[in-house]
Amino acid sequence: MPGKTPAEYLLLLLFFTVPFLSASSHLQQSKSISRTTNDRVVIRPRTVVLIRPAKLAKEFPERKTATVTYPIVSGLSNVQILRRVQSILSVKNVFDYSLNEYRQDSWLTEFTYQTNYNANYILDISFTQSGMAAYPDTQTKHFAIDLKTGAVIKPGDVFLDAKLGSLAGIVDTKLHAELGQITRTIKTSSELESNQGNSIVEAFAELKFEAANLNEFEVGRKGITFLYDAGFPHVIRAFEPRGRYFFTYSEMKPYIKREGMLGQFVNWG
Repeated sequence: MPGKTPAEYLLLLLFFTVPFLSASSHLQQSKSISRTTNDRVVIRPRTVVLIRPAKLAKEFPERKTATVTYPIVSGLSNVQILRRVQSILSVKNVFDYSLNEYRQDSWLTEFTYQTNYNANYILDISFTQSGMAAYPDTQTKHFAIDLKTGAVIKPGDVFLDAKLGSLAGIVDTKLHAELGQITRTIKTSSELESNQGNSIVEAFAELKFEAANLNEFEVGRKGITFLYDAGFPHVIRAFEPRGRYFFTYSEMKPYIKREGMLGQFVNWG
């Protein structure tokens, strides 16, 4: 057999080397993707239409069914942490009602959720349920979860303990600014009698955002939104404060723990 030319040797070398490099590159990309996506979960919605028993359907013909959309969560390599997250987000854990309990009760119209943030080892998600009793009603439940541990994030995990009181104070300032705007609307409203307006304004005097309310905060890309539920009865709920008070991470810098989950969003320079 005649000897191979240098060009032929080069072709053989490329033939064996390129697949190896390609496989190595694919492996590195897979590892990179795994590292990148393991700081978040994969969420798929699952929708169930609940059909109520015949007795309930006969008694409440307009409530024969209810729609429940809940998240199916996957994507974390640590199975134990994934199970913790799944447990927190289970239907029963949200409003303390299972799918069967919702089916056996006439109240629920719709159950759904919204993903607010899912990156950098933080999952922030809100649930809403709407239904009808004497009056229509809507309730919400919120979770901010540490994907490194699978635990719900508490104020003490991310905010400086010594600053919790003053942090509540700046949120309370925004709450009362909103109440001031609503009060001005009430005083100029032609639809309310003066005694009705006075009663609502008196209810405002009872509202205060305190350190205990710091448990409810929503994590976003640009900052944190503190949530507040005034809990007004249906008759005056139209005048309830919206209860969403946003602060940028720059504004929150004096209150955030550098080593906590929110420290990654602050420019410490």
